[in-house]
Amino acid sequence: MVVLFEGRDAAGKGGVISRIASAMSPRICRVVALSAPSDRERSQWYFQRYTSHLPAAGEIVLFDRSWYNRAGVERVMGFCSDEEYEAFMEDVPNFERMLVRHGKIVLVKYWLDVSDHEQEIRFAGRLHRSWKRWKLSPMDLFARSRWTEYARARDDMLSRTNHPDGPWFVVPSDNKKAARLNCISDLLARIPYEDIHPAPLALPPRDSADTHPENDYVKPSSALWNYVLPLYDGDLLSVNDKLGCGPEGDAGGAGSPVSAECSLDAQDFQMDEDDDDAFFAHAGDA
Repeated sequence: MVVLFEGRDAAGKGGVISRIASAMSPRICRVVALSAPSDRERSQWYFQRYTSHLPAAGEIVLFDRSWYNRAGVERVMGFCSDEEYEAFMEDVPNFERMLVRHGKIVLVKYWLDVSDHEQEIRFAGRLHRSWKRWKLSPMDLFARSRWTEYARARDDMLSRTNHPDGPWFVVPSDNKKAARLNCISDLLARIPYEDIHPAPLALPPRDSADTHPENDYVKPSSALWNYVLPLYDGDLLSVNDKLGCGPEGDAGGAGSPVSAECSLDAQDFQMDEDDDDAFFAHAGDA
């Protein structure tokens, strides 16, 4: 199975993909997110760098953007010529028919549709949250100035490359959690599967000196090992709480050996409504 996820920047593609992949074995389900093509790849048949990632029987490949880059960003940003664009639009239905009819591949194509207003909110979040800054490139910011051109390119793509062997399915994604659930539900509905409950397993007792007298293992002293600095405990206390930073804390005050840890920006620990943000809000910059 091949599943393509397309959409504007910050449409939520990565969130849907990560939720699908997290519930599956990485030996079966792979995520493909290719970078810009190299000079060598530019000299190849356009689809060639994608075909090497196609799945074998029993595998699923999730493309975080795909060969439809040519119909979107390459078209709008001028990274391909008009002739290359038209050739792609003519070739891609035949390419996908070959995958489905001769390659025996189940092909599903999703377009995650985010509104202008919601995209602006998400971009602002990436600008002000350091652990999300990597998601925002200069190209993403520049693309905002070409919103209408991207809209026209999307409309042409959905219209001209929608065919019986590779139909497009649009997922409204202003509500990220609803988009994830709707997309997963739709994907499952397209796969014939049985709800198989695994056979119950019994956890065997571990060996011990009582059950195995020959087992005389003794754990070495913790003084022999290197441990990470315990900034957090099971309750995810803040750095300041854990280290007792501040004028009243044992570790506070100028010249304290942990004062550098105490100087972390408190804004990095604010909670966000999204699950991923909530984790990194506790952990600080990854």
